Amino acid sequence: MKLTIKNLGVIKQAEFRLGELTIICGENNTGKTYATYALFGFLYFWRRLFRVDIPDADIQVLLREGSVELDIQDYMVKVKSILDKGCAAYTQQLSQVFASSEKLFANSHFALVLDANDLLPVFAFERIMGAANSELFSISKKADSQLVSISLLVEKAKVKIPPDLIRRIIGDALKEILFGHLFPRPFIASAERTGAAIFRKELNFARNRLLEEIGGMENDVDPFELLSKVYSDYALPIKRNVDFTRRLETLVKNNSFISKSHPEILDDFSDLVGGDYLVSKNDQLYYVPKGKRVKLSMDESSSAVRSLLDIGFYLRHEAAPGDLLMIDEPELNLHPANQRRMARLFARLVNIGVKVFITTHSDYIIKELNTLIMLNQGGERLKLLAEREHYESSELLDADKVKVYMAENALVRENGAKRGSRGLTLVQAEVDSGFGIEARSFDETIETMNRIQEEIVWGDE
Repeated sequence: MKLTIKNLGVIKQAEFRLGELTIICGENNTGKTYATYALFGFLYFWRRLFRVDIPDADIQVLLREGSVELDIQDYMVKVKSILDKGCAAYTQQLSQVFASSEKLFANSHFALVLDANDLLPVFAFERIMGAANSELFSISKKADSQLVSISLLVEKAKVKIPPDLIRRIIGDALKEILFGHLFPRPFIASAERTGAAIFRKELNFARNRLLEEIGGMENDVDPFELLSKVYSDYALPIKRNVDFTRRLETLVKNNSFISKSHPEILDDFSDLVGGDYLVSKNDQLYYVPKGKRVKLSMDESSSAVRSLLDIGFYLRHEAAPGDLLMIDEPELNLHPANQRRMARLFARLVNIGVKVFITTHSDYIIKELNTLIMLNQGGERLKLLAEREHYESSELLDADKVKVYMAENALVRENGAKRGSRGLTLVQAEVDSGFGIEARSFDETIETMNRIQEEIVWGDE
């Protein structure tokens, strides 16, 4: 699947594909965050914007006979049309994603192009729909069948759900069957996450004050419109970060699949942070340093602790196989040694089925990922080297799982045209199992610094 964006912020035109690990590098103000936010917004909105229309006749058969079967092939032929309509609808939402003026996105374009191997519906699907503690109907697809079976689980006369809602629920299930393998559930840690952590209580207080004020207003004031404006000046990923930090006291009741099946990853993350996060019974958030009998609030903790807060809670309480973890500048506030540890964490997540998408300025992260890729070539010598340097096999990375793009000024040719013009775009970098990632922007800067220092030291000889 190829994603195409045009006239989005500073980006003139760009195309990229998601890997198991996707990296965007480049200088400041070259469009890395624009590409990241646009992708996150699409994955966040697709359930709301995409529509799979179910014929009225099929709904009537379900309500009359208690069951109906839909042939998935009848919907496979409509996939391109569904995608095109969904992308067009999403393009109209870009100003909301970026919390900016509609005029700035008047000429923007977001599109998806599927490859032939993308047109593979999920093998099996099972879902029970209900309301008020009662099961109403089931939707299922067997692994060896092209039919989606829908059956009422209550007597037909007792079905109180409006036909339009039934149509919507069935359509949403078909979206999962058709597109679920293509569009992972996203979680994003924006570059503003440090502020969301430290002002968590203040944000709750501001919202509660607004609710109190709404209670004393006249009846003709729309409270939902006022609530929607609380964070209207912030881009969608930032709002999602704020919402996430506000829900920590409820999140701690859940255990992610990492907590259950890969607790060693959480142990390593605690070592990276230097301690653990704690939410008390009265909803107070603390950081507890390892080996110390002290609890620190977020404003008492280091900026590194705050920058890793939502990532830590996501890994422990939210992560699910197939998710896409998106982090804007994971190196924020981290010492180079911990930047290397973050790279190794990303590799381990990829190897257990969590996709990772990052933007970075960190040469340390790229070089550590290179090490993980090159050590994965096999052979006794590299095996012994990995053991000597304390690399685990679970950290080694397959080059084929990694896609890297450089945000830079380059020649842009649209729609295969012979001629083009220069503009900011994403240029795919080579990822080689023997040499790692070709990161030109970092290499050129380091080479320049080395050249100057060599001249300083050896210039008189």
